[in-house]
This record gives sequence, structure tokens and C-alpha cells, in this order.
Amino acid sequence: MDLSIYDNSDFDRGGPRWKEVVWVFVRFLFFQNAFPWPSPLRCALLRGLGARIGRAVVIRANVNISFPWRLTVGDHVWIGEDVGILTLAPVTIESNVCISQRAYLCTGSHDFRREDFKLQIAPITVREGSWIAAASFIAPGVEIGPGAVVSAGSVVFANVAPNMLVRGNPATSVSEMKIAQRFNAG
Repeated sequence: MDLSIYDNSDFDRGGPRWKEVVWVFVRFLFFQNAFPWPSPLRCALLRGLGARIGRAVVIRANVNISFPWRLTVGDHVWIGEDVGILTLAPVTIESNVCISQRAYLCTGSHDFRREDFKLQIAPITVREGSWIAAASFIAPGVEIGPGAVVSAGSVVFANVAPNMLVRGNPATSVSEMKIAQRFNAG
């Protein structure tokens, strides 16, 4: 590769520069530090910058989101300490999902086979009822199926089937999860 010819001028940042500048300050003050700001405040700030955030979302300290206007989060989602969400492409996290501490959702990479090291981006989707455990890496273009579990420290380069437990580097299927159905009697 020859980084002197690298050019990402065709990359669409998804928002005007002023919005990005505002986000840098908001991120510094309210997200990327250890102060325990309340989650409703963090959610309101994200909404104000274009993110679609559901109800009862918990966002812990030191969360790093690149471009909030490309983030969609459902209801009752937990995002743990030190989580990274690289939103060069859209990231969708459906309802009742837990993203544990130090997990990294990465929508961008580079084509190392090309001399110009071209940027490649693809969206990530985490379906309802899934758990991305601590220190896991989710690669560009991956979809985590509903009810799936990504074990701690796993590196996921391919889609994960619904209700599947995966682990390892690269992540491989371990077993299908049997999730008890809850019925509301009232």
C-alpha cells in the first residue's frame, strides 16, 4: 500500500461540518469521560444531533460514537462502559439488546489489497433480544440475528443466525439458544 495516494474525499460524513463540530464538544463533555451523566440526558443529546433513540435506553460512561446521525437504537437497550460505535455507515440496534463494556461495532475498514488502501464501509444491524458480550468486535456489514449471543472477546466477521451462541476469533457457532417464551396472562 502507498498511503501517500490515499484519498477519502468521496466519503460522505452524513452531516454538515457545524454539526460535527458540535458533536465533538458534546462527545467530549457528556460521553467520552468517566462522569456518570444520566442516560436520559445522553439520549436527549443524541436525539438532538439526529440519532433515533428509543425509550429506557441506558448509555454508560466513555461511549464513543462517531456520527450520531447514523445511529438507530430501539427501546430498553443497554450500552456499557467504553463501547465504541464507528458509524461511518448506519448502525441499527433493535430493542432489548445489551452491548457490554468495551465492545466495538466497526462499520469501516480498508482494502489492504489496493495500493490506495481504499476505505470500505458497510452497515451493522443488531436484532432484537441479542447480547454482544464484553470486548467483542463486530465487523462491517454484519447482522446479529434476533436472540443471538456473541460471547466475550469474540471477533465476528459473518452474520450470526437467530438464537445462536457464537464465540472465538473468528467467531464460530457453538449452540442454538433455547429462550423461554414469556406469556402475559393479563
